[in-house]
Amino acid sequence: MKIPVIKGTIERRILVNYRIQPDIMAKQLPRPFRPKLIHGFAMGGICLIRLKHIRPSFVPWQVGIGSENAAHRIAVQWDSDQGVREGVFIPRRDTNSFLNSFAGGRIFPGVHHRASFQVQESDTDFHIELQSEDRVTQVHVTGRIGSDLPRQSIFGSLNQASEFFENGSLGYSATRNQSHFDGLELQCVNWQLEPLDVSHLKSSFFDDTERFPKGSIEFDCGLLMRNIQHQWHGQGELVCPQ
Repeated sequence: MKIPVIKGTIERRILVNYRIQPDIMAKQLPRPFRPKLIHGFAMGGICLIRLKHIRPSFVPWQVGIGSENAAHRIAVQWDSDQGVREGVFIPRRDTNSFLNSFAGGRIFPGVHHRASFQVQESDTDFHIELQSEDRVTQVHVTGRIGSDLPRQSIFGSLNQASEFFENGSLGYSATRNQSHFDGLELQCVNWQLEPLDVSHLKSSFFDDTERFPKGSIEFDCGLLMRNIQHQWHGQGELVCPQ
């Protein structure tokens, strides 16, 4: 899917992360993806992102648009002609933008489902709920700025977590064709993460015990990014016959 370079500002991006048993996570991935492991665990999560001034790079920022969005994402690797690649597989995207939902999967990479978002936030506290119109996705996250990662986090430091997620900038999204995946790469001008202490978390996807049996998944950490200048670069389609 050929698109121009898209640029704008990530006004707020929350990453809620789970560590997951690799064999369980692998069952949720289509070919050619396999879990990317850190200290023996797979990593999945939810990205809750508010964008503003989004527009083609040749268009003035004043005409850019804003939206609330959510992406369920799984850190993955796959084999290619260039060797082993890494990034994220995105099985589900949700948005409150009619334009995003109309263009997604048609003229912009990735199918975007319509959803309502309830957001309350300050400089230190965040509360986000979303409900998709098709009733498939429900997410509830409450947290506040923290001083460090949780003691039980798989990451040894904030720097290690930052490097892990920065390396996952290339994402492939599910499409209406089960063997075709739309590629999109996030390039950030300024990359900076803060710890987010999550006090309440609910996810219809990761709480589903048919997907993730009890004991196979645990909350790992919350992270926050704010006021990040960025660009989206289309990366074409990845095709893997089933």
